[in-house]
Amino acid sequence: MLLQSQLAEVADAQAENFQNKNVGWQRELLPKLKLPNNFALIITGIRRCGKSTLLFQLLREKFSNAFYLHFEDPRLAGFENDDFNRLSNEIVKRNPSVLFFDEIQLLENWELFVRHKLDEGYKVVITGSNATLLSKELGTKLTGRHLSVELFPFSYTEFLGFRKLKDTEKSVLEYLRKGGFPEYLKTENGFVLNQLLEDILYRDIAVRYAVRDVKSLKQLAVYLLSNIAKPVSASNLTKLFAIKSVSALLDYFGFLENAYIVQFLPMFSYSLKKQIRNPRKVYSIDLGLFTENSIVFSDENGRRIENAVYLHLRTAHTELYYFHEKKECDFVVFEKGKPKELIQVCYDLTADNLERETSGLLAAMDYFNMSLGKIVTLKQKDSFKKDGKKIDVVPLNQFLME
Repeated sequence: MLLQSQLAEVADAQAENFQNKNVGWQRELLPKLKLPNNFALIITGIRRCGKSTLLFQLLREKFSNAFYLHFEDPRLAGFENDDFNRLSNEIVKRNPSVLFFDEIQLLENWELFVRHKLDEGYKVVITGSNATLLSKELGTKLTGRHLSVELFPFSYTEFLGFRKLKDTEKSVLEYLRKGGFPEYLKTENGFVLNQLLEDILYRDIAVRYAVRDVKSLKQLAVYLLSNIAKPVSASNLTKLFAIKSVSALLDYFGFLENAYIVQFLPMFSYSLKKQIRNPRKVYSIDLGLFTENSIVFSDENGRRIENAVYLHLRTAHTELYYFHEKKECDFVVFEKGKPKELIQVCYDLTADNLERETSGLLAAMDYFNMSLGKIVTLKQKDSFKKDGKKIDVVPLNQFLME
């Protein structure tokens, strides 16, 4: 339990820090954020990707005053259910137009408190570093009164602006190495992303889900980060780790994905059972995270490009698959249950791989009865036609600027 004076002191100190925060590079997500009456806006994303900065930008652009509270503050460690009444008192005293709550999901019954604030007419914005905030449970606990968005580390265009770079091949290669974490881009100190991974594994996974075998969890995270753009199967990995249960490995997969360390791409099938049974391809949420935490001994630019394409697609689409029916196509983009775009990725089209790359894409075009496909490479631009079908080859920078 907290004293009213303690809560007031923490709220005042955090407000001062929040108001003095650097406005940072304006995020592309900012103009898309809507706060309709009676709905909570929930923003999730990996730690250190800029959620608090986005809140500050939102405050600066749309609101004259706000009440801000970050619940991971150690001074709030004793927060209990009765303290919600004290928190309400602090909110009333300050008369804000909007409430910003950071990591409030750490508290029990937070949903009831948020719903009550919505009923009182407040606008509410919640940020959190775990995708479970996006889960269907919120539909029940907040009675459907929430809108959910995800924030990722800098996109390529945000990276260019933040680093004050022009769109060149050199810039693309730098993005493929360094990714989009603002703090890492400022310092270029790999320890920043080493420590970030450690923090997520311990604070967002081990503590939250009571994982005892943290060593195996860490080994699995490093393995998955080292194998981006490759299919992985829980049943096959039981031979490599001390986690011998397939169900336990699948749980670990879910923990790592919910914490936004990696993302998994299912193989397309009209059969849900086949989707679940087949290996999923794994991608890092950020290429700097891959650079600093993976165990690889080459540049792996081909896999980096594929990961960059995935991240670009993922910010705009939730229905993504890879295609594999004898031949493989890297990405199938669905929209409202219908195939919209087919994309193949390779570092460089050559005489040696042209047949393989185009045949996989053409196989997917035949399967989905689509006449247009796309191949993304580092810097090539071209176009092919075959049997009434067209394949456009586009350089990565052009694709990432779309």
